[in-house]
Amino acid sequence: MTHTPPYLMGVDFGTESVRVGLFTADGAPVIFCSEPYPLYHPQPGWAEQRPEEWWQAFVTATRRALRESAVDPRQVAAIGADCTSCTVVFMDEHFRPLRPAIIWMDVRAAEQARRIAQSGHPMLRYNGFGNVSAEWMPCKALWVKENEPQIYRQAAHVGEFIDWLTYRLTGNWTGSINNVSIRWYYDRNAGGWSESFYQAIGLDDLIERFPRRVLDMGQVAGALLPDVAAELGLPAGIPVAEGGADAYVAMLGLNVVSPGKLAFITGSSHLMLGQTDRPLHARGIFGAFTDALLPGQYTIEGGQVSTGSVVKWFKDRFCAAEAEIARQRGVDTYTVLNEMAAQIPPGSEGLIVLDYFQGNRTPHVDSLARGAFWGLSLKHSTAHVFRAILEGIAYGSEHIFRTFREHGYTVQEIVAAGGPTRSRLWMQIHADVSGVPIVLTQVADAPALGSAILAAVAAGLYPDPGAAAGRMVRTAARIEPDMQRHAEYQFYVDQYIATYPRLQELMHAMTLHQAGKAA
Repeated sequence: MTHTPPYLMGVDFGTESVRVGLFTADGAPVIFCSEPYPLYHPQPGWAEQRPEEWWQAFVTATRRALRESAVDPRQVAAIGADCTSCTVVFMDEHFRPLRPAIIWMDVRAAEQARRIAQSGHPMLRYNGFGNVSAEWMPCKALWVKENEPQIYRQAAHVGEFIDWLTYRLTGNWTGSINNVSIRWYYDRNAGGWSESFYQAIGLDDLIERFPRRVLDMGQVAGALLPDVAAELGLPAGIPVAEGGADAYVAMLGLNVVSPGKLAFITGSSHLMLGQTDRPLHARGIFGAFTDALLPGQYTIEGGQVSTGSVVKWFKDRFCAAEAEIARQRGVDTYTVLNEMAAQIPPGSEGLIVLDYFQGNRTPHVDSLARGAFWGLSLKHSTAHVFRAILEGIAYGSEHIFRTFREHGYTVQEIVAAGGPTRSRLWMQIHADVSGVPIVLTQVADAPALGSAILAAVAAGLYPDPGAAAGRMVRTAARIEPDMQRHAEYQFYVDQYIATYPRLQELMHAMTLHQAGKAA
């Protein structure tokens, strides 16, 4: 297929690898190249990475993408990038990392998160007036201040993955409105940083270490430095777009840029992101975050910690017979399991699965919660259990959607991305449970396309990210809900929602007991 320049580079830095994509100005993908980097777990609950290993993987993937695509580097108009959120980097006065980055999944700061929640400060409205996640940046910064005071004292600059990357590319120390609003308790409507909040949580000296300039996503953060350009194989001076968190940039790659649509980012976990035209703060909802995606709008967030990971757990641990059938047929094990589950009626004949295998992100924000199966009978088979897992995760999504609706946000259309979208059965179950159509887009790699959209804006090809998304994202399929099944599913959703309050005390006791034994 012949592509027409100019080209845009969209770079997606995930948890395990970087993915470099080249796109045309109308959003057509030219090539994707991935390169892994290590993940370190020095202690239970800790997760770290080394920025230099991010960089080396990025250089390798970029040079390979240029070489294998045969794209003339001089025709690359701009670079955009997204990175994992809540991945915190501590740097000295020369922007050299002082320690490995503490990445998003690291929960060492649970005690600091508990104390921050006890502050009762009004800014806690951004985490739904409830528990504070140990993932969020202030919790990690407070942990370093209390446990690695020498590192904290040396840290002239504290930022996230995207801030470190932007500095490395351009030499400019800028912050993304996306990250600072969604995880740093920054509210542009109220003047930016809340000094009283940071004072209340013992980090009154942290704000001075943050980037002074906070830019909207897609603004030009700077020009590609000559030495960096030579290393990457790109022309010096091309614009580098201000980026953001991977899931939020994926909203652009799904064209979710107006109220009513919901970005549904699936994978090992599920993330739900939607736009509103007014501030919305409520228990069980993260946000609404000011200008996080587009100026003048607000973003709300919900999420499930364990979704695709539970499906994979069941396949890997309990489906050896199905795996052998798949091997003989030359298909994937999931194909066999989906075919079997499709023969089971909605509700899995009375089986409910609670998907809190690694806790609950929203609406409960409960890291001590755990998974549960109930309603089992001797009639239930592997197919029943597999379908019940798919349904239980869909019930969890609907619980989040109900929470949104209770506070005035109605989901009219879901735009989905990620590995689970390959299961048409699972997507149909999600649509049936929630009674909302699900749209699939042509480019499944929504974060990389979203980053290319930001690059297109920085290159001056489009006036803003919303306009660019409207031109660069295309629909591939639309899954309509079966409203008869939707009505039938409501009983099971109610039973799912009623399970947690009845088991919460038992779950907490068991989780704490096991933690004590491990210690």
